[in-house]
Amino acid sequence: MASYDFDLFTLGAGSGGVSGSRRAAAYGARVGICEDSRVGGTCVIRGCVPKKLLVYGAHFAEEFADAAGYGWTVGETKFDWATLIANKNREIDRLNGVYKKLLSDSGVKLYEKRGRIIDPHTVEVGGERFTTQRIMIATGARPVAPVIPGIEHSISSNEALDLPALPKRVAIVGGGYIALEFAGIFAGLGSEVTLVIRGDHVLKSFDDDVRETLTEALVRHGIAIRNHTEIVRIDKALGGLTLVTTNGAPLLVDEVLYATGREPNTQAYASTRHANTEGIGLENVGIATDKFGAIAVDEWSQTSVPSIYAVGDVTNRLNLTPVAIAEARALAETLFNDNATKFDPIDVPTAVFSQPPVATVGMTEAEARIKVGAVDIYRSRFRPMKHTLSGRDERTMMKLVVDRATDKVLGCHMVGTDAPEIIQGMAIALKCGATKKQFDQTIGIHPTAAEEFVTMRDKLPDPVAKAAE
Repeated sequence: MASYDFDLFTLGAGSGGVSGSRRAAAYGARVGICEDSRVGGTCVIRGCVPKKLLVYGAHFAEEFADAAGYGWTVGETKFDWATLIANKNREIDRLNGVYKKLLSDSGVKLYEKRGRIIDPHTVEVGGERFTTQRIMIATGARPVAPVIPGIEHSISSNEALDLPALPKRVAIVGGGYIALEFAGIFAGLGSEVTLVIRGDHVLKSFDDDVRETLTEALVRHGIAIRNHTEIVRIDKALGGLTLVTTNGAPLLVDEVLYATGREPNTQAYASTRHANTEGIGLENVGIATDKFGAIAVDEWSQTSVPSIYAVGDVTNRLNLTPVAIAEARALAETLFNDNATKFDPIDVPTAVFSQPPVATVGMTEAEARIKVGAVDIYRSRFRPMKHTLSGRDERTMMKLVVDRATDKVLGCHMVGTDAPEIIQGMAIALKCGATKKQFDQTIGIHPTAAEEFVTMRDKLPDPVAKAAE
């Protein structure tokens, strides 16, 4: 039997890489892991966590304003961007240390250098080579922007988290998770925000009612939306940037943030934002990738090379942090605990921390009509109780998609305060195969927004019937 330096070597110490490596080590495997940036990956260092902290910060302006309706007199307030960023950075430094300690306490050997694959059982890290029985690729993804004149003047979500000053005017290109979250952050902190999107509404793959409700809410929050629009050129001038578009007058801004997608960290790249002359060595072993560089894997996260596996965003399946963690843990169970485990991609909940937030689990109405056929739709729109006194013009939308033949709830969707917290519980119900009757039999907690999910009784008319009215 061949003797190796490690039983598993992981490329990338983000959420998936760290989680899978720790679990493998807990089962007795000798594990090494490398990272050429900070330990914690996109989510912890430059994604979900710091972005959520900024979302919290952006809410205070509304909270101060709402307090008046409840009898509070709030004195003069002042926001300091530098303080928020410094405090955010301190928390990220702490988490970076926590992740390093988790690896150390688990017995995982950390190499803080870039790694690449040399052959099916060899990795090179900072010029040093190690043999390993198996390799796990968990290198994640990076922001990508179109090649247009002046793109070097733009920023990505990475730079947006560490701007030296809060921009007075900012254009955000894109209509997905990252674009909407930063739109809410900047608008809440006082910036003039313009969202530039190619379609009619934001969140392309979400339920239509979610998309329409959120688009209306963004406009109410003072965010300008330029739909059916693309930027063709960015000109730098005194006093800011001029964005030449395909639709309407040029936009004058201080910053333009591109949130138009991410690409897997597999290939060599060099751009205005990044510079790296070598990839992770996929060409050395012939690992199959798609046209975007995403690694092709089977249901066990195994690549076309039997000893090499890949999890998380680098595979471009479900690009969510908890999914990367679940995929990596399933892999560790399979390889090192004699417990064959597959990640289940059905009914994965997700949230967008926009303002207001969005959360969803299961099928959209359109998806259900295609896959199932006849469905019943329950939808509720209401003003949150909090704003009956604050006077703020906010609306919550909740929706259930139900299989008419079986009464099984296929999808839950929400736009409004606490949507992510509420939908997490709904996800359990869907995973258990709950029916609408069981939702109806559940007693609501009053007064809450969440009780609406168990008190909706009136079905919406079918689209055909609605058209005939």
